[in-house]
Amino acid sequence: MTKVALTIAGSDSGGGAGIQADLRTFAFHCVHGTSAITGVTAQNTLGVSRVDALPPAAVVAQIESVVSDMGTQAVKTGMLLNADIITAVAQQVERLGWTNLVVDPVMVSRAGAQLIDDEAIASLREALIPQALIVTPNRYEAQILSGLEISSTEQMREAAKAIHSLGASAVLVKGGAMTGEQRGVDVWFDGRELETFQTASVETANTHGTGCTLSAAIAANQALGKEPVEAVRQAKDYVTAALQSALDLGQGSGPVGHFYSLQQREDGLKR
Repeated sequence: MTKVALTIAGSDSGGGAGIQADLRTFAFHCVHGTSAITGVTAQNTLGVSRVDALPPAAVVAQIESVVSDMGTQAVKTGMLLNADIITAVAQQVERLGWTNLVVDPVMVSRAGAQLIDDEAIASLREALIPQALIVTPNRYEAQILSGLEISSTEQMREAAKAIHSLGASAVLVKGGAMTGEQRGVDVWFDGRELETFQTASVETANTHGTGCTLSAAIAANQALGKEPVEAVRQAKDYVTAALQSALDLGQGSGPVGHFYSLQQREDGLKR
């Protein structure tokens, strides 16, 4: 049976992040991708110029339409925009009994800019994160959720433990925004195992959509039946390969190469 994954997130008109990145990631993993769009952004490689949130009822209708017909083996959330949408999604998670839920708590950009208001952050912390199988905060999101300053791997470990206490089954604190040798080091904690993941650091300015891509790859691997820690390990390998084939598009930060194997094949044929 073809596996189905659902992304509940915003649309990126530039195609580098959000549902566009999620659907490409699902497709790479041979998982059928479905979506519930939470909002529409006007953005490109240089930044976001406008955001329009959908009504929560419209988000719920998309979820119900997909699940009532095709079902879903895994779900990921991305940008949920406001407290009303977060609450509506959390209610659907509880009603539908989803256990394979990956929450990418899109609250703060990789550069440290807060993207949603305090009420929305509180809703994430109290209503959605406790229902997550895996939550994947970046450095700055982990600081907010844990209440701890993070400037070292050891502090990432402490933050992972603090976030786990909010109710998520497992936490992956991402180190992409760290500096020096700690850059790209991620910390995993599931209440039992405290593990550090480190992949080769890729030097590229084209990193748009890495967080979305990672959480989508974790969800895809979960849909395929992988154990959580193995789903994370394989997702990190995928993102590293996609970064190595990142696309040099636009005037700013281009997207990662979601279909890197096809790009490499095309490059080989051209030679």
